Amino acid sequence: MSGEGPFGALGGETLAFANGRAVGADAFVASGEQTLRLRFVSDAVNTGHTASVRIAARPGARLLLLESHEGAGSAWVAHNRIELDVAEGAEVTRIVLAEEPADAIAVTNAGVRVAPGGRYRQTIATTGAKLQRLETQLAHAGVGADVRLDGLYLLDGARHADLTSVVDHLGPDGTTSQLAKGVVRDTARGVFQGKIVVERGADGTDARMGHHALILGERAEVDAKPELVIYADDVQCAHGNTVGNLDPAALFYLQQRGIPADEARALLTEAFLVEVVDRIEHDGAREVVRAWLTARL
Repeated sequence: MSGEGPFGALGGETLAFANGRAVGADAFVASGEQTLRLRFVSDAVNTGHTASVRIAARPGARLLLLESHEGAGSAWVAHNRIELDVAEGAEVTRIVLAEEPADAIAVTNAGVRVAPGGRYRQTIATTGAKLQRLETQLAHAGVGADVRLDGLYLLDGARHADLTSVVDHLGPDGTTSQLAKGVVRDTARGVFQGKIVVERGADGTDARMGHHALILGERAEVDAKPELVIYADDVQCAHGNTVGNLDPAALFYLQQRGIPADEARALLTEAFLVEVVDRIEHDGAREVVRAWLTARL
């Protein structure tokens, strides 16, 4: 395994897995303010591999978790499992960049537990694969805990990406904000499955979810299932979903000012997706994701 990955310029410590095998340690405990680069590197042909990692942030810790899925080779199958604990008063920001071959199958399951007063921020950006699923199962303790789960997918060819999440509000007075956006071209397929559950006793929960997508190919497909399940009283919960195309008036406006059609479409597509990127609070991570996105439009 060579190179530093897409987040190399941001420094920090590294946990790396090459075709499922840990290169050194396979767990990490954060205390104080730390940056961790978590790299899943796959370079195989017609084989399968799996990796598991456990990460914890101690009370009061501030962890910037920079996760990359870096794929080469072809026709491999990968399954990655991540266990992430955010202790009371801790803050974890997880930024994920996934770029894998068009004929690969990749599944990543993240189990996240956020304690009372914890703060969790997540942004996933992906270009898909033959079959790809990036799943987050989050146990939300409430009592001042604050969660944001964002994601974007940019798919072409016959690529597929599935952003699935389940947030289970277990205690009162917790907040969740979720924004996912996607663009699909050619015969690609984007899937969003977002579920927020407010359990009995989780009064005072404020949970909001939105998914919005653009279909830029006649045979492209977007399947979305935003879902709220509420068992408590005195909550504020909402969800929304839209699927459409680029605004023809905006496209015409740009072309009338001398911008070629392909460039105009790229500009409008970036403007649509960049809202997700702009919600990343860490300046360095935000700029890396913005540059990554711009290079793939």
